[in-house]
Formats: sequence, C-alpha cells, structure tokens
Amino acid sequence: MKNISTAALIAVLTAFVGVSIATRVPAHAQAPAKTPGNIEPLHFHHIHLNSVDPKAAAAYYPKPFALTAAATTFNGFEAVKTGNVYILFTKVATTPQNELTGPQTSIWHFGWNTPNSRQYDEKFRAMGLTIAQMWDAADGKLVDMSSDTLPGLPTQEQILEMRAKGTQPTREGGFGYLRGPDGAMIENAQAGTTERFNHVHMYHEHPLCAMQWYEEHLGARRPQGRGGRGAAPAPDPTADCHTKLYAPPTWPSFAKTGFVRDPAGGVNFDDISISIRPWPGGGLVSTRGKIYDHWALSTADLTATVTRLKGEGVKFLEEIHPWGNSRAAMIEGPDRIAIELVEVK
Repeated sequence: MKNISTAALIAVLTAFVGVSIATRVPAHAQAPAKTPGNIEPLHFHHIHLNSVDPKAAAAYYPKPFALTAAATTFNGFEAVKTGNVYILFTKVATTPQNELTGPQTSIWHFGWNTPNSRQYDEKFRAMGLTIAQMWDAADGKLVDMSSDTLPGLPTQEQILEMRAKGTQPTREGGFGYLRGPDGAMIENAQAGTTERFNHVHMYHEHPLCAMQWYEEHLGARRPQGRGGRGAAPAPDPTADCHTKLYAPPTWPSFAKTGFVRDPAGGVNFDDISISIRPWPGGGLVSTRGKIYDHWALSTADLTATVTRLKGEGVKFLEEIHPWGNSRAAMIEGPDRIAIELVEVK
C-alpha cells in the first residue's frame, strides 16, 4: 500500500479519532443480498497477471514454491500450474502498475500457505529473492515476518504498552511477502502442514457488501472459521452491509502509518479463499491493465451462467468470445474487480 495514498491517510485519520468515514454506496451493492440457492457450481480457475516477460515470470514461481508450482503453458499463455489452478501471464510492452507505482486496485496480492513460513523466508533470502518488508511500528524498523513484530497485530498504543512490559516478538510462524517479477506481491503465510496456493487477497471499501455480492451472484461460500475468529455468521439479507466505522491501524504494515485491517472478511471458491481487507474511502481503480489484471472462475455452461448474470444486472466488460480452445466472458464486481468466466466442460 502506498504511504502517500489519499485513501490510506483517510483510513489512519479516521481510526485515530474514532469517527466514521462518510462512504458512498456503490450501485452494485444497493440491492439486499440473498442466499444463493440454485447457482451453478463455479470454481476458481486462475489469476491473470500482466508481464513484460511472461516466460521469465512463469519460471520464477517454482523457485520459492518448488513443491507446488510448475512452469507450463495453458491455452496459449505462459503459465504456472499450482494444484488445480493456474497463474497466467499476458505480455505487455511496459512494466504494469502495482500498488507502489500507480493507484490501488481491489487486488492486493495472492499467496501460498506454507508449513514453516520462517524457514521459507530464510530459504528465500538464501536464494537471493526480494523480500517485501513491513514496518513493525510507527516508530519502528523494517522486518521480514509478522512474527518479527510484537504479537497480536497491535495498535501503536498497544505496542507502547507491550514494550513497557518487556514483551518480545514470538519469532515463530507468521506471514511475510516476496516482491516477484513485474512487482507482483506474493504472500508466504504459515498454516497447515503442506505448501499450497490458497488465496487471493482483496481490498473492498465495504467488505460485507462484497461478500454478499460474491455469494449472491457467484455462489461463493463463507468459510467456517477465519484466522481463528470462529465460525462465520450467516448473512442477514435485511442488514445494512456498508461499513460505518473502520478499526484503528495496526502493525506490521507496509505503510509506516499502519494498516487498517478490520472489518475484514472472505469467501471461498472450493478451497481457494478470496480474502478481504477494508479500503476506507473507496476510489479503487479497475484491475484491467494493472499487474493483477483479473482472476477467473470456471463454469461448465458459460451461456447459462452469462444469461443468469445478465438477468441479475451484473455488469459485463466482455461478452462471450473464443478463448484459446474454449470460451470466456468478463464481468465487473465490487470496487471494479474484473472477473473472467471461462468454460470448462
């Protein structure tokens, strides 16, 4: 996240004074959400990146994630296959914008779960890979891993209190990030016992509205538990999903001013999480043409899926068209996220 972005400054000021930010209501979020009933199964298929050198980009990912990532080609694109999903690359003439070089989009990063994230971080450094470091406090230093910071994702006030008590970082597990080809940010987060690609992390101005949209139109499911927070509550279609108050900024953070983490959320497509952090103040730009161009879901009957979504008033960026040896279409979701629909029989 850019240190000087207007939205980030708004978020920090809002959090410190404890007042709510006046937010606009996106047109796509005004209708009450409904629980998906007969939506056809949609499966996470790929995340699509823009790259000045797709072949070199695809060759990068097997280095940090050798157990689960393999460079390949798919449907005419340079690609990485990881589990049942792909990372695809389109060649562009100039380095695509990321969060450091252009306005923020709704896609923040994507990443892997690893069984020992600190060992992975040590391996990354030994390999000469670039680490995207984080600040451990507003008056602190840059670190590789969340477990290098004081525990519990604390506010600055809590950090000062813990310092006074002599609390130390656990230096066990946690999450960290790589800065990959073309400036892509890739998370290394300890969870479970096996390495696996597991999430795309999003920003949404109103996380609950976004979750409801993914459920209502795409049949996404809420996870039973998220980050130790317990079971996800059932959606209330009558409640106002718009965020009125954002939590104070916490650390670690890419911005020295801290990171507003809550209210957070997430939904799943199969075992892939679309994780969500808030973006107070809105203003996220379209993902098209940026480093993370879009992510994609597969459907067994593209014509039927497109017909249903058009009937629900979903915005289409691209109509049905040939896509290699298959067909695809493109829709736009909350905060201008581009989502491709690809047909897989």
